[in-house]
Amino acid sequence: MANINFKGHPIQTDGEFPKPGDQAPELILVNTDLSEVTLADFAGKQVIFNIFPSVDTAVCALQLKTFSQKVAQRDDVVLLFASMDLPFALNRFCGAEGIKNAVTASDFRHHSLAENYGVKMLDGPLNGLYARATLVFNADHQVVYSELVDDVVNEPDYDAAMASL
Repeated sequence: MANINFKGHPIQTDGEFPKPGDQAPELILVNTDLSEVTLADFAGKQVIFNIFPSVDTAVCALQLKTFSQKVAQRDDVVLLFASMDLPFALNRFCGAEGIKNAVTASDFRHHSLAENYGVKMLDGPLNGLYARATLVFNADHQVVYSELVDDVVNEPDYDAAMASL
């Protein structure tokens, strides 16, 4: 369980958030075409994995666009984003913003991030959604960078995540 904030007000998350040195926990997400996505789909690739409450909020949208720009010229990195948003919303957003280098997926079906990543917010106005977090996995899918953002309304540390690649 972690203690974070929403606009300065304390909230708690459920479970343990992965830390550097951990093997990336299993996940099963739903891609925008409704197929399932797992880490095995990115075998041998580094992954920048972003978890956020909803793509329909300004900070979440900025997080997706910023990381998309930062890895635009890299083919050795998979940019993975996940939330409880439906796949249709994620697809709509990426289409409207012209984002083609990110895998956006939903955890609406399996809740694997709540179970394995400790990001489900247990209280506050976004209770039930996921906290903002960034993880970087090396090609063996070991965690090399881990940030559970201290306040859900803040952006992650883009530079620190990129430096860990």
